[in-house]
Amino acid sequence: MYINTTGLILRETAYKESSKILTVMTGGEGKLTVTAHGALRRNSKVAAVTQLLAFSEMTLYSRRDRWTLTEARSVEQFIGLRSDISLLALGAYFAELTEAVADEDSPNPELLPLCLNALYALSEGLKTPEFVKPAFELRLMAISGFAPLVESCFICGGGISGRAFLDIAGGTLSCAGCGGSGFGGVSLGIGAIEAMRHIIGVEAKKLFSYSLGPPSQRELADAAEGYLLAHLDRGFRTLDYYKGIQL
Repeated sequence: MYINTTGLILRETAYKESSKILTVMTGGEGKLTVTAHGALRRNSKVAAVTQLLAFSEMTLYSRRDRWTLTEARSVEQFIGLRSDISLLALGAYFAELTEAVADEDSPNPELLPLCLNALYALSEGLKTPEFVKPAFELRLMAISGFAPLVESCFICGGGISGRAFLDIAGGTLSCAGCGGSGFGGVSLGIGAIEAMRHIIGVEAKKLFSYSLGPPSQRELADAAEGYLLAHLDRGFRTLDYYKGIQL
């Protein structure tokens, strides 16, 4: 069976002498494991389209539940990422996150656009890494079914209009009056809280259409990363590398 689809390379692994095993996030079929025969050969026609973070139109062939790349045409290479090691590292982190939450052969129509939009914003310099990273992390959690509850105080049910505390493990907010800090909460100002609400609930094309001052941006970044790591219950080597080269 042949299918035509679009796909983003989330991971590439050398296979035998001249081939690759690819993890591909596709538009219609979800995450797939695909063999790209001859991708490592000199002058291979699929060398460029089988690189990490390459986005292409692909023709795939399935036999005995195994997918093989037969043809591909490059759509976007995100050149801006490939000329900046820090941006490339952050893009690789996004790819590793996407691979972690996606199920094999199980479509999630929001995952691929989220990743593409974040990579494009970084590549074109539309938003800074400090802005894109927490937005990607929180939105990824939301579309994967792990959205934190940030509309009201989880303890008293009242609205929140000032500083509050995010329970990283529980994914809930508590107002200052309910003493959330006593339960290990992360303190957030109303700016960071409103940004979280925006990221979780806004339509996809408006994900990055908010603004924050530096202090609130730092609060948001710490909360988003901490929340994601707690709920996925694992570390990410690409995140460690990205942080390491910021020093």
